[in-house]
Amino acid sequence: MLVITGGAGFIGSNLVARLEQETQEPLVVIDVLGKDEKWKNLRQRNLAELVPPSHMFSFLNSHVAKIKAIFHLGAISTTTEKDADLVIENNLNLSSNLLEWCTDHQKQFIYASSAATYGDGSQGFEDDNQVMTLKKLLPLNVYGWSKHAFDLRIATLAEARKPLPPQCVGLKFFNVYGPNEYHKGGQQSVVSHIFDTLKSYSHARLFKSYHPHYQDGGQLRDFIWVDDCVDIMFWLYQNPQVSGLFNVGTGKARSFLDLANAVFQALNRPSKIKFIEMPENLREKYQYYTQAQTSRLHAIGYQKPFTSLEEGVKQYIQNYLIQPNPYR
Repeated sequence: MLVITGGAGFIGSNLVARLEQETQEPLVVIDVLGKDEKWKNLRQRNLAELVPPSHMFSFLNSHVAKIKAIFHLGAISTTTEKDADLVIENNLNLSSNLLEWCTDHQKQFIYASSAATYGDGSQGFEDDNQVMTLKKLLPLNVYGWSKHAFDLRIATLAEARKPLPPQCVGLKFFNVYGPNEYHKGGQQSVVSHIFDTLKSYSHARLFKSYHPHYQDGGQLRDFIWVDDCVDIMFWLYQNPQVSGLFNVGTGKARSFLDLANAVFQALNRPSKIKFIEMPENLREKYQYYTQAQTSRLHAIGYQKPFTSLEEGVKQYIQNYLIQPNPYR
């Protein structure tokens, strides 16, 4: 049995689809479906159980012998959430309790961290899991801080040689795009936002730059196709001897202008882009550059090439967004 918290969400539901395809294990999703259409992310899946988070530990405790691994992707992932107590309770305290459960019962534990832990990037994007290195990072929002605090907690336990799960892996996801993100609203990828805009307008809209070193549309991100993220998680599950904290990005930053042009290319339309003002509340917390260091991921043996931005956007649009059923 494999347990996926947040399995109805964006990355989680894509992982569930892969696990259903590649394994014979019963799949258990722990998540809140809410009142939007997130349930459609699971519409094509065959699940053994769908458990609300409030029942998570009672379910785990009654199925200890059957559970092989837990993929912990559930979190409050809205980067603009201002209720710090709510975020810490869900992203740090609950995660810590789940870590303790996996330690006590010796289960594989693969969890989602975030590139938001790197803050403005001034300390670089090296996925070093040493306590002294992690303590230098200054996340820009409470979401990033909650993920950072959990990374730091695990690193502290590891350096003190305290008990941990037999496999304990944290994954710092960079800018992920792909199917099943539609319930995320304003937190959807820029690919999805541009596609929606082009349903009504002939032009895409990108934020202006307020940094002298970056032209409008020249802001850089490490965009990664969701299938590449799933490939990494599945590989880690198959390699339980690997533990640590790893970046999940392509290692190649691309501009928002590149991304927008890729959308137009996938739609076979001429590129038309307008630059708009960035909301003032975002300007002081805006990252102009992110790029994952991927050397540690490759050093542990993961060698599959990453999907190019142009190919990933093409697959997303042509295989999902323009289809009658855009869900995986």
